[in-house]
Amino acid sequence: MNGPYTSQFESWLADKNKTLYAITVHSGTSALEVIAEFLKEQAIVPPRVLIPSFTFAATANAFIRAGWEVHFVDTDSYGVIDLDRIPDIEYQAVVLVGLYGASITHLTENSMWRRWYLNHTLVIEDAAQHWLADNCSRVSAISAISFDPMKNLPCYGNGGAVVTGNPDLVEYAKKWRQNGSLNNQAVGSNSRMSELDCSLMLVKGQYIDQWQARRQQIGTYWQQRLKDAPARCLSARNSDSHAFHKFVIDVDNRDHYVFNWKNARSKLRYITCSPYMRSVHIDNIQDQPFLAVPVHWHVEL
Repeated sequence: MNGPYTSQFESWLADKNKTLYAITVHSGTSALEVIAEFLKEQAIVPPRVLIPSFTFAATANAFIRAGWEVHFVDTDSYGVIDLDRIPDIEYQAVVLVGLYGASITHLTENSMWRRWYLNHTLVIEDAAQHWLADNCSRVSAISAISFDPMKNLPCYGNGGAVVTGNPDLVEYAKKWRQNGSLNNQAVGSNSRMSELDCSLMLVKGQYIDQWQARRQQIGTYWQQRLKDAPARCLSARNSDSHAFHKFVIDVDNRDHYVFNWKNARSKLRYITCSPYMRSVHIDNIQDQPFLAVPVHWHVEL
C-alpha cells in the first residue's frame, strides 16, 4: 500500500485531469465521503448541499452520512442538473453529476455559475461516470472519480480517487484513508488501493484514449441506428464530448425493447428516496423508462 506504483498512478491521474493532485482511495464512494467530511469540517453553520435528483444513491449518501442537509434539484431532459430550477434557498455547496458520462462544461455558461463564484459556493464534481468527458476537463476544484469494474477505466477489484488542487484536502485525504494517520489523531477509514491495482491501472491507462475512441464510435453507431426509432438518446447533446459510460435511451415501451433486444443490458440504477433520508428535500424526482444499450469498447458492430 502507498508505494511507488500508487504514487505513479496518482501522478498520472492528476496530469490526465489537468490538476495538481490525485489521491487514491478504495472506491468512488470513499472519494465522495472524504470530500463531504473535509468540507463539513470547514463549515461554520450546518451545511446544505444541492444534488441532482437523478443520480446514484452514493452521491447523496456520502453527504448525508457526513451530516449535510441534502436538497435534490430537478434535472433537465438529459439527466443533468437544471440550473434554471435551482431553488431560492441558502446552500453552501452543489454537486454536479455528468450522468452516464455526459459532458457538463456547458453549465459554466449559465448565469448561475457566476452567482456561485460571487457567493463562494463550493462546486463539487461527482465525476464517477463523466471524468473522461471533454478530454478530462474539470469544471470544479474538487472531484471524485470511480474505478469500479463497470466504469470506463476499470479496476479489477475496486478503486477511486479525489482529484483536486486543494493541498489541505490532499493532506486530509491521505490521513483519512489510513484511519486518520498512523498516530490516529483524526477520524478516518481504511480506504486505499493496493500497489497491484495501481500498477495494473498504469498499464490500462496507456489504452484509455483508444478505448474511449472506440466507445465514441459505438455511441455514434447507436445514435444513427436509433434516429428514426421512437426512442430518445440521452447522449444526443454534446455527443462528441460524451464519455459514454453508458449509452442510455428513453423509450415508452421499455419491456418490449428488453424482450426483443436480447443482448441489451437493462439494469440501470437511479435515485429513490427512503424514509431514512430525514435530511433530504425533494422537488420532483424523474422516474422514466430508461434502457442501456451495449457500448463497451469490445462490442462488435
